[in-house]
Amino acid sequence: MQGIAVRKATMEDLATLNLFQQGIADAERVFDPAIKDGAVQYYDIASMLTADDTRFVIAQAGTRIVGCGYARIEAAKHYLKHSVHAYLGLMYVDPQYRGHSVNLAIIEALKDWSLSRGVGEMRLEVYRDNIAAIKAYEKAGFGQWVIEMRWAQNDGGGRQKLLK
Repeated sequence: MQGIAVRKATMEDLATLNLFQQGIADAERVFDPAIKDGAVQYYDIASMLTADDTRFVIAQAGTRIVGCGYARIEAAKHYLKHSVHAYLGLMYVDPQYRGHSVNLAIIEALKDWSLSRGVGEMRLEVYRDNIAAIKAYEKAGFGQWVIEMRWAQNDGGGRQKLLK
């Protein structure tokens, strides 16, 4: 984490955050044949930057933005012991800075914010074949706990493509 500073994202960061969002979509197509070709917008980042229940952060190396992520407080399922949790998303690190604990610094900042809001549970989703991301999240203390399953008739490969 040396040389990496994490701060709350602002509207001035929006263009970079939208580029990172597209970078995530491009990278995830390898793992998910259902993602559309071309530009993809997962989130309305501008709205998220001003939402009370969401904290968007960026990581900087000097003046260069090298990563981002957000935590959004969400209602938990009614049968769980906790009433809310923080959902983490749009976790992105510039390829040149991967392996330098940038993701860990982002998660720590989001964890601090979540805890300051009285939220002691964080969750996120990661593709099962994204081994590098899984290792990064495990390094930050996350553990695998559920597998989401999918079936799709028309994804260009059917069952075989999903099973690899």
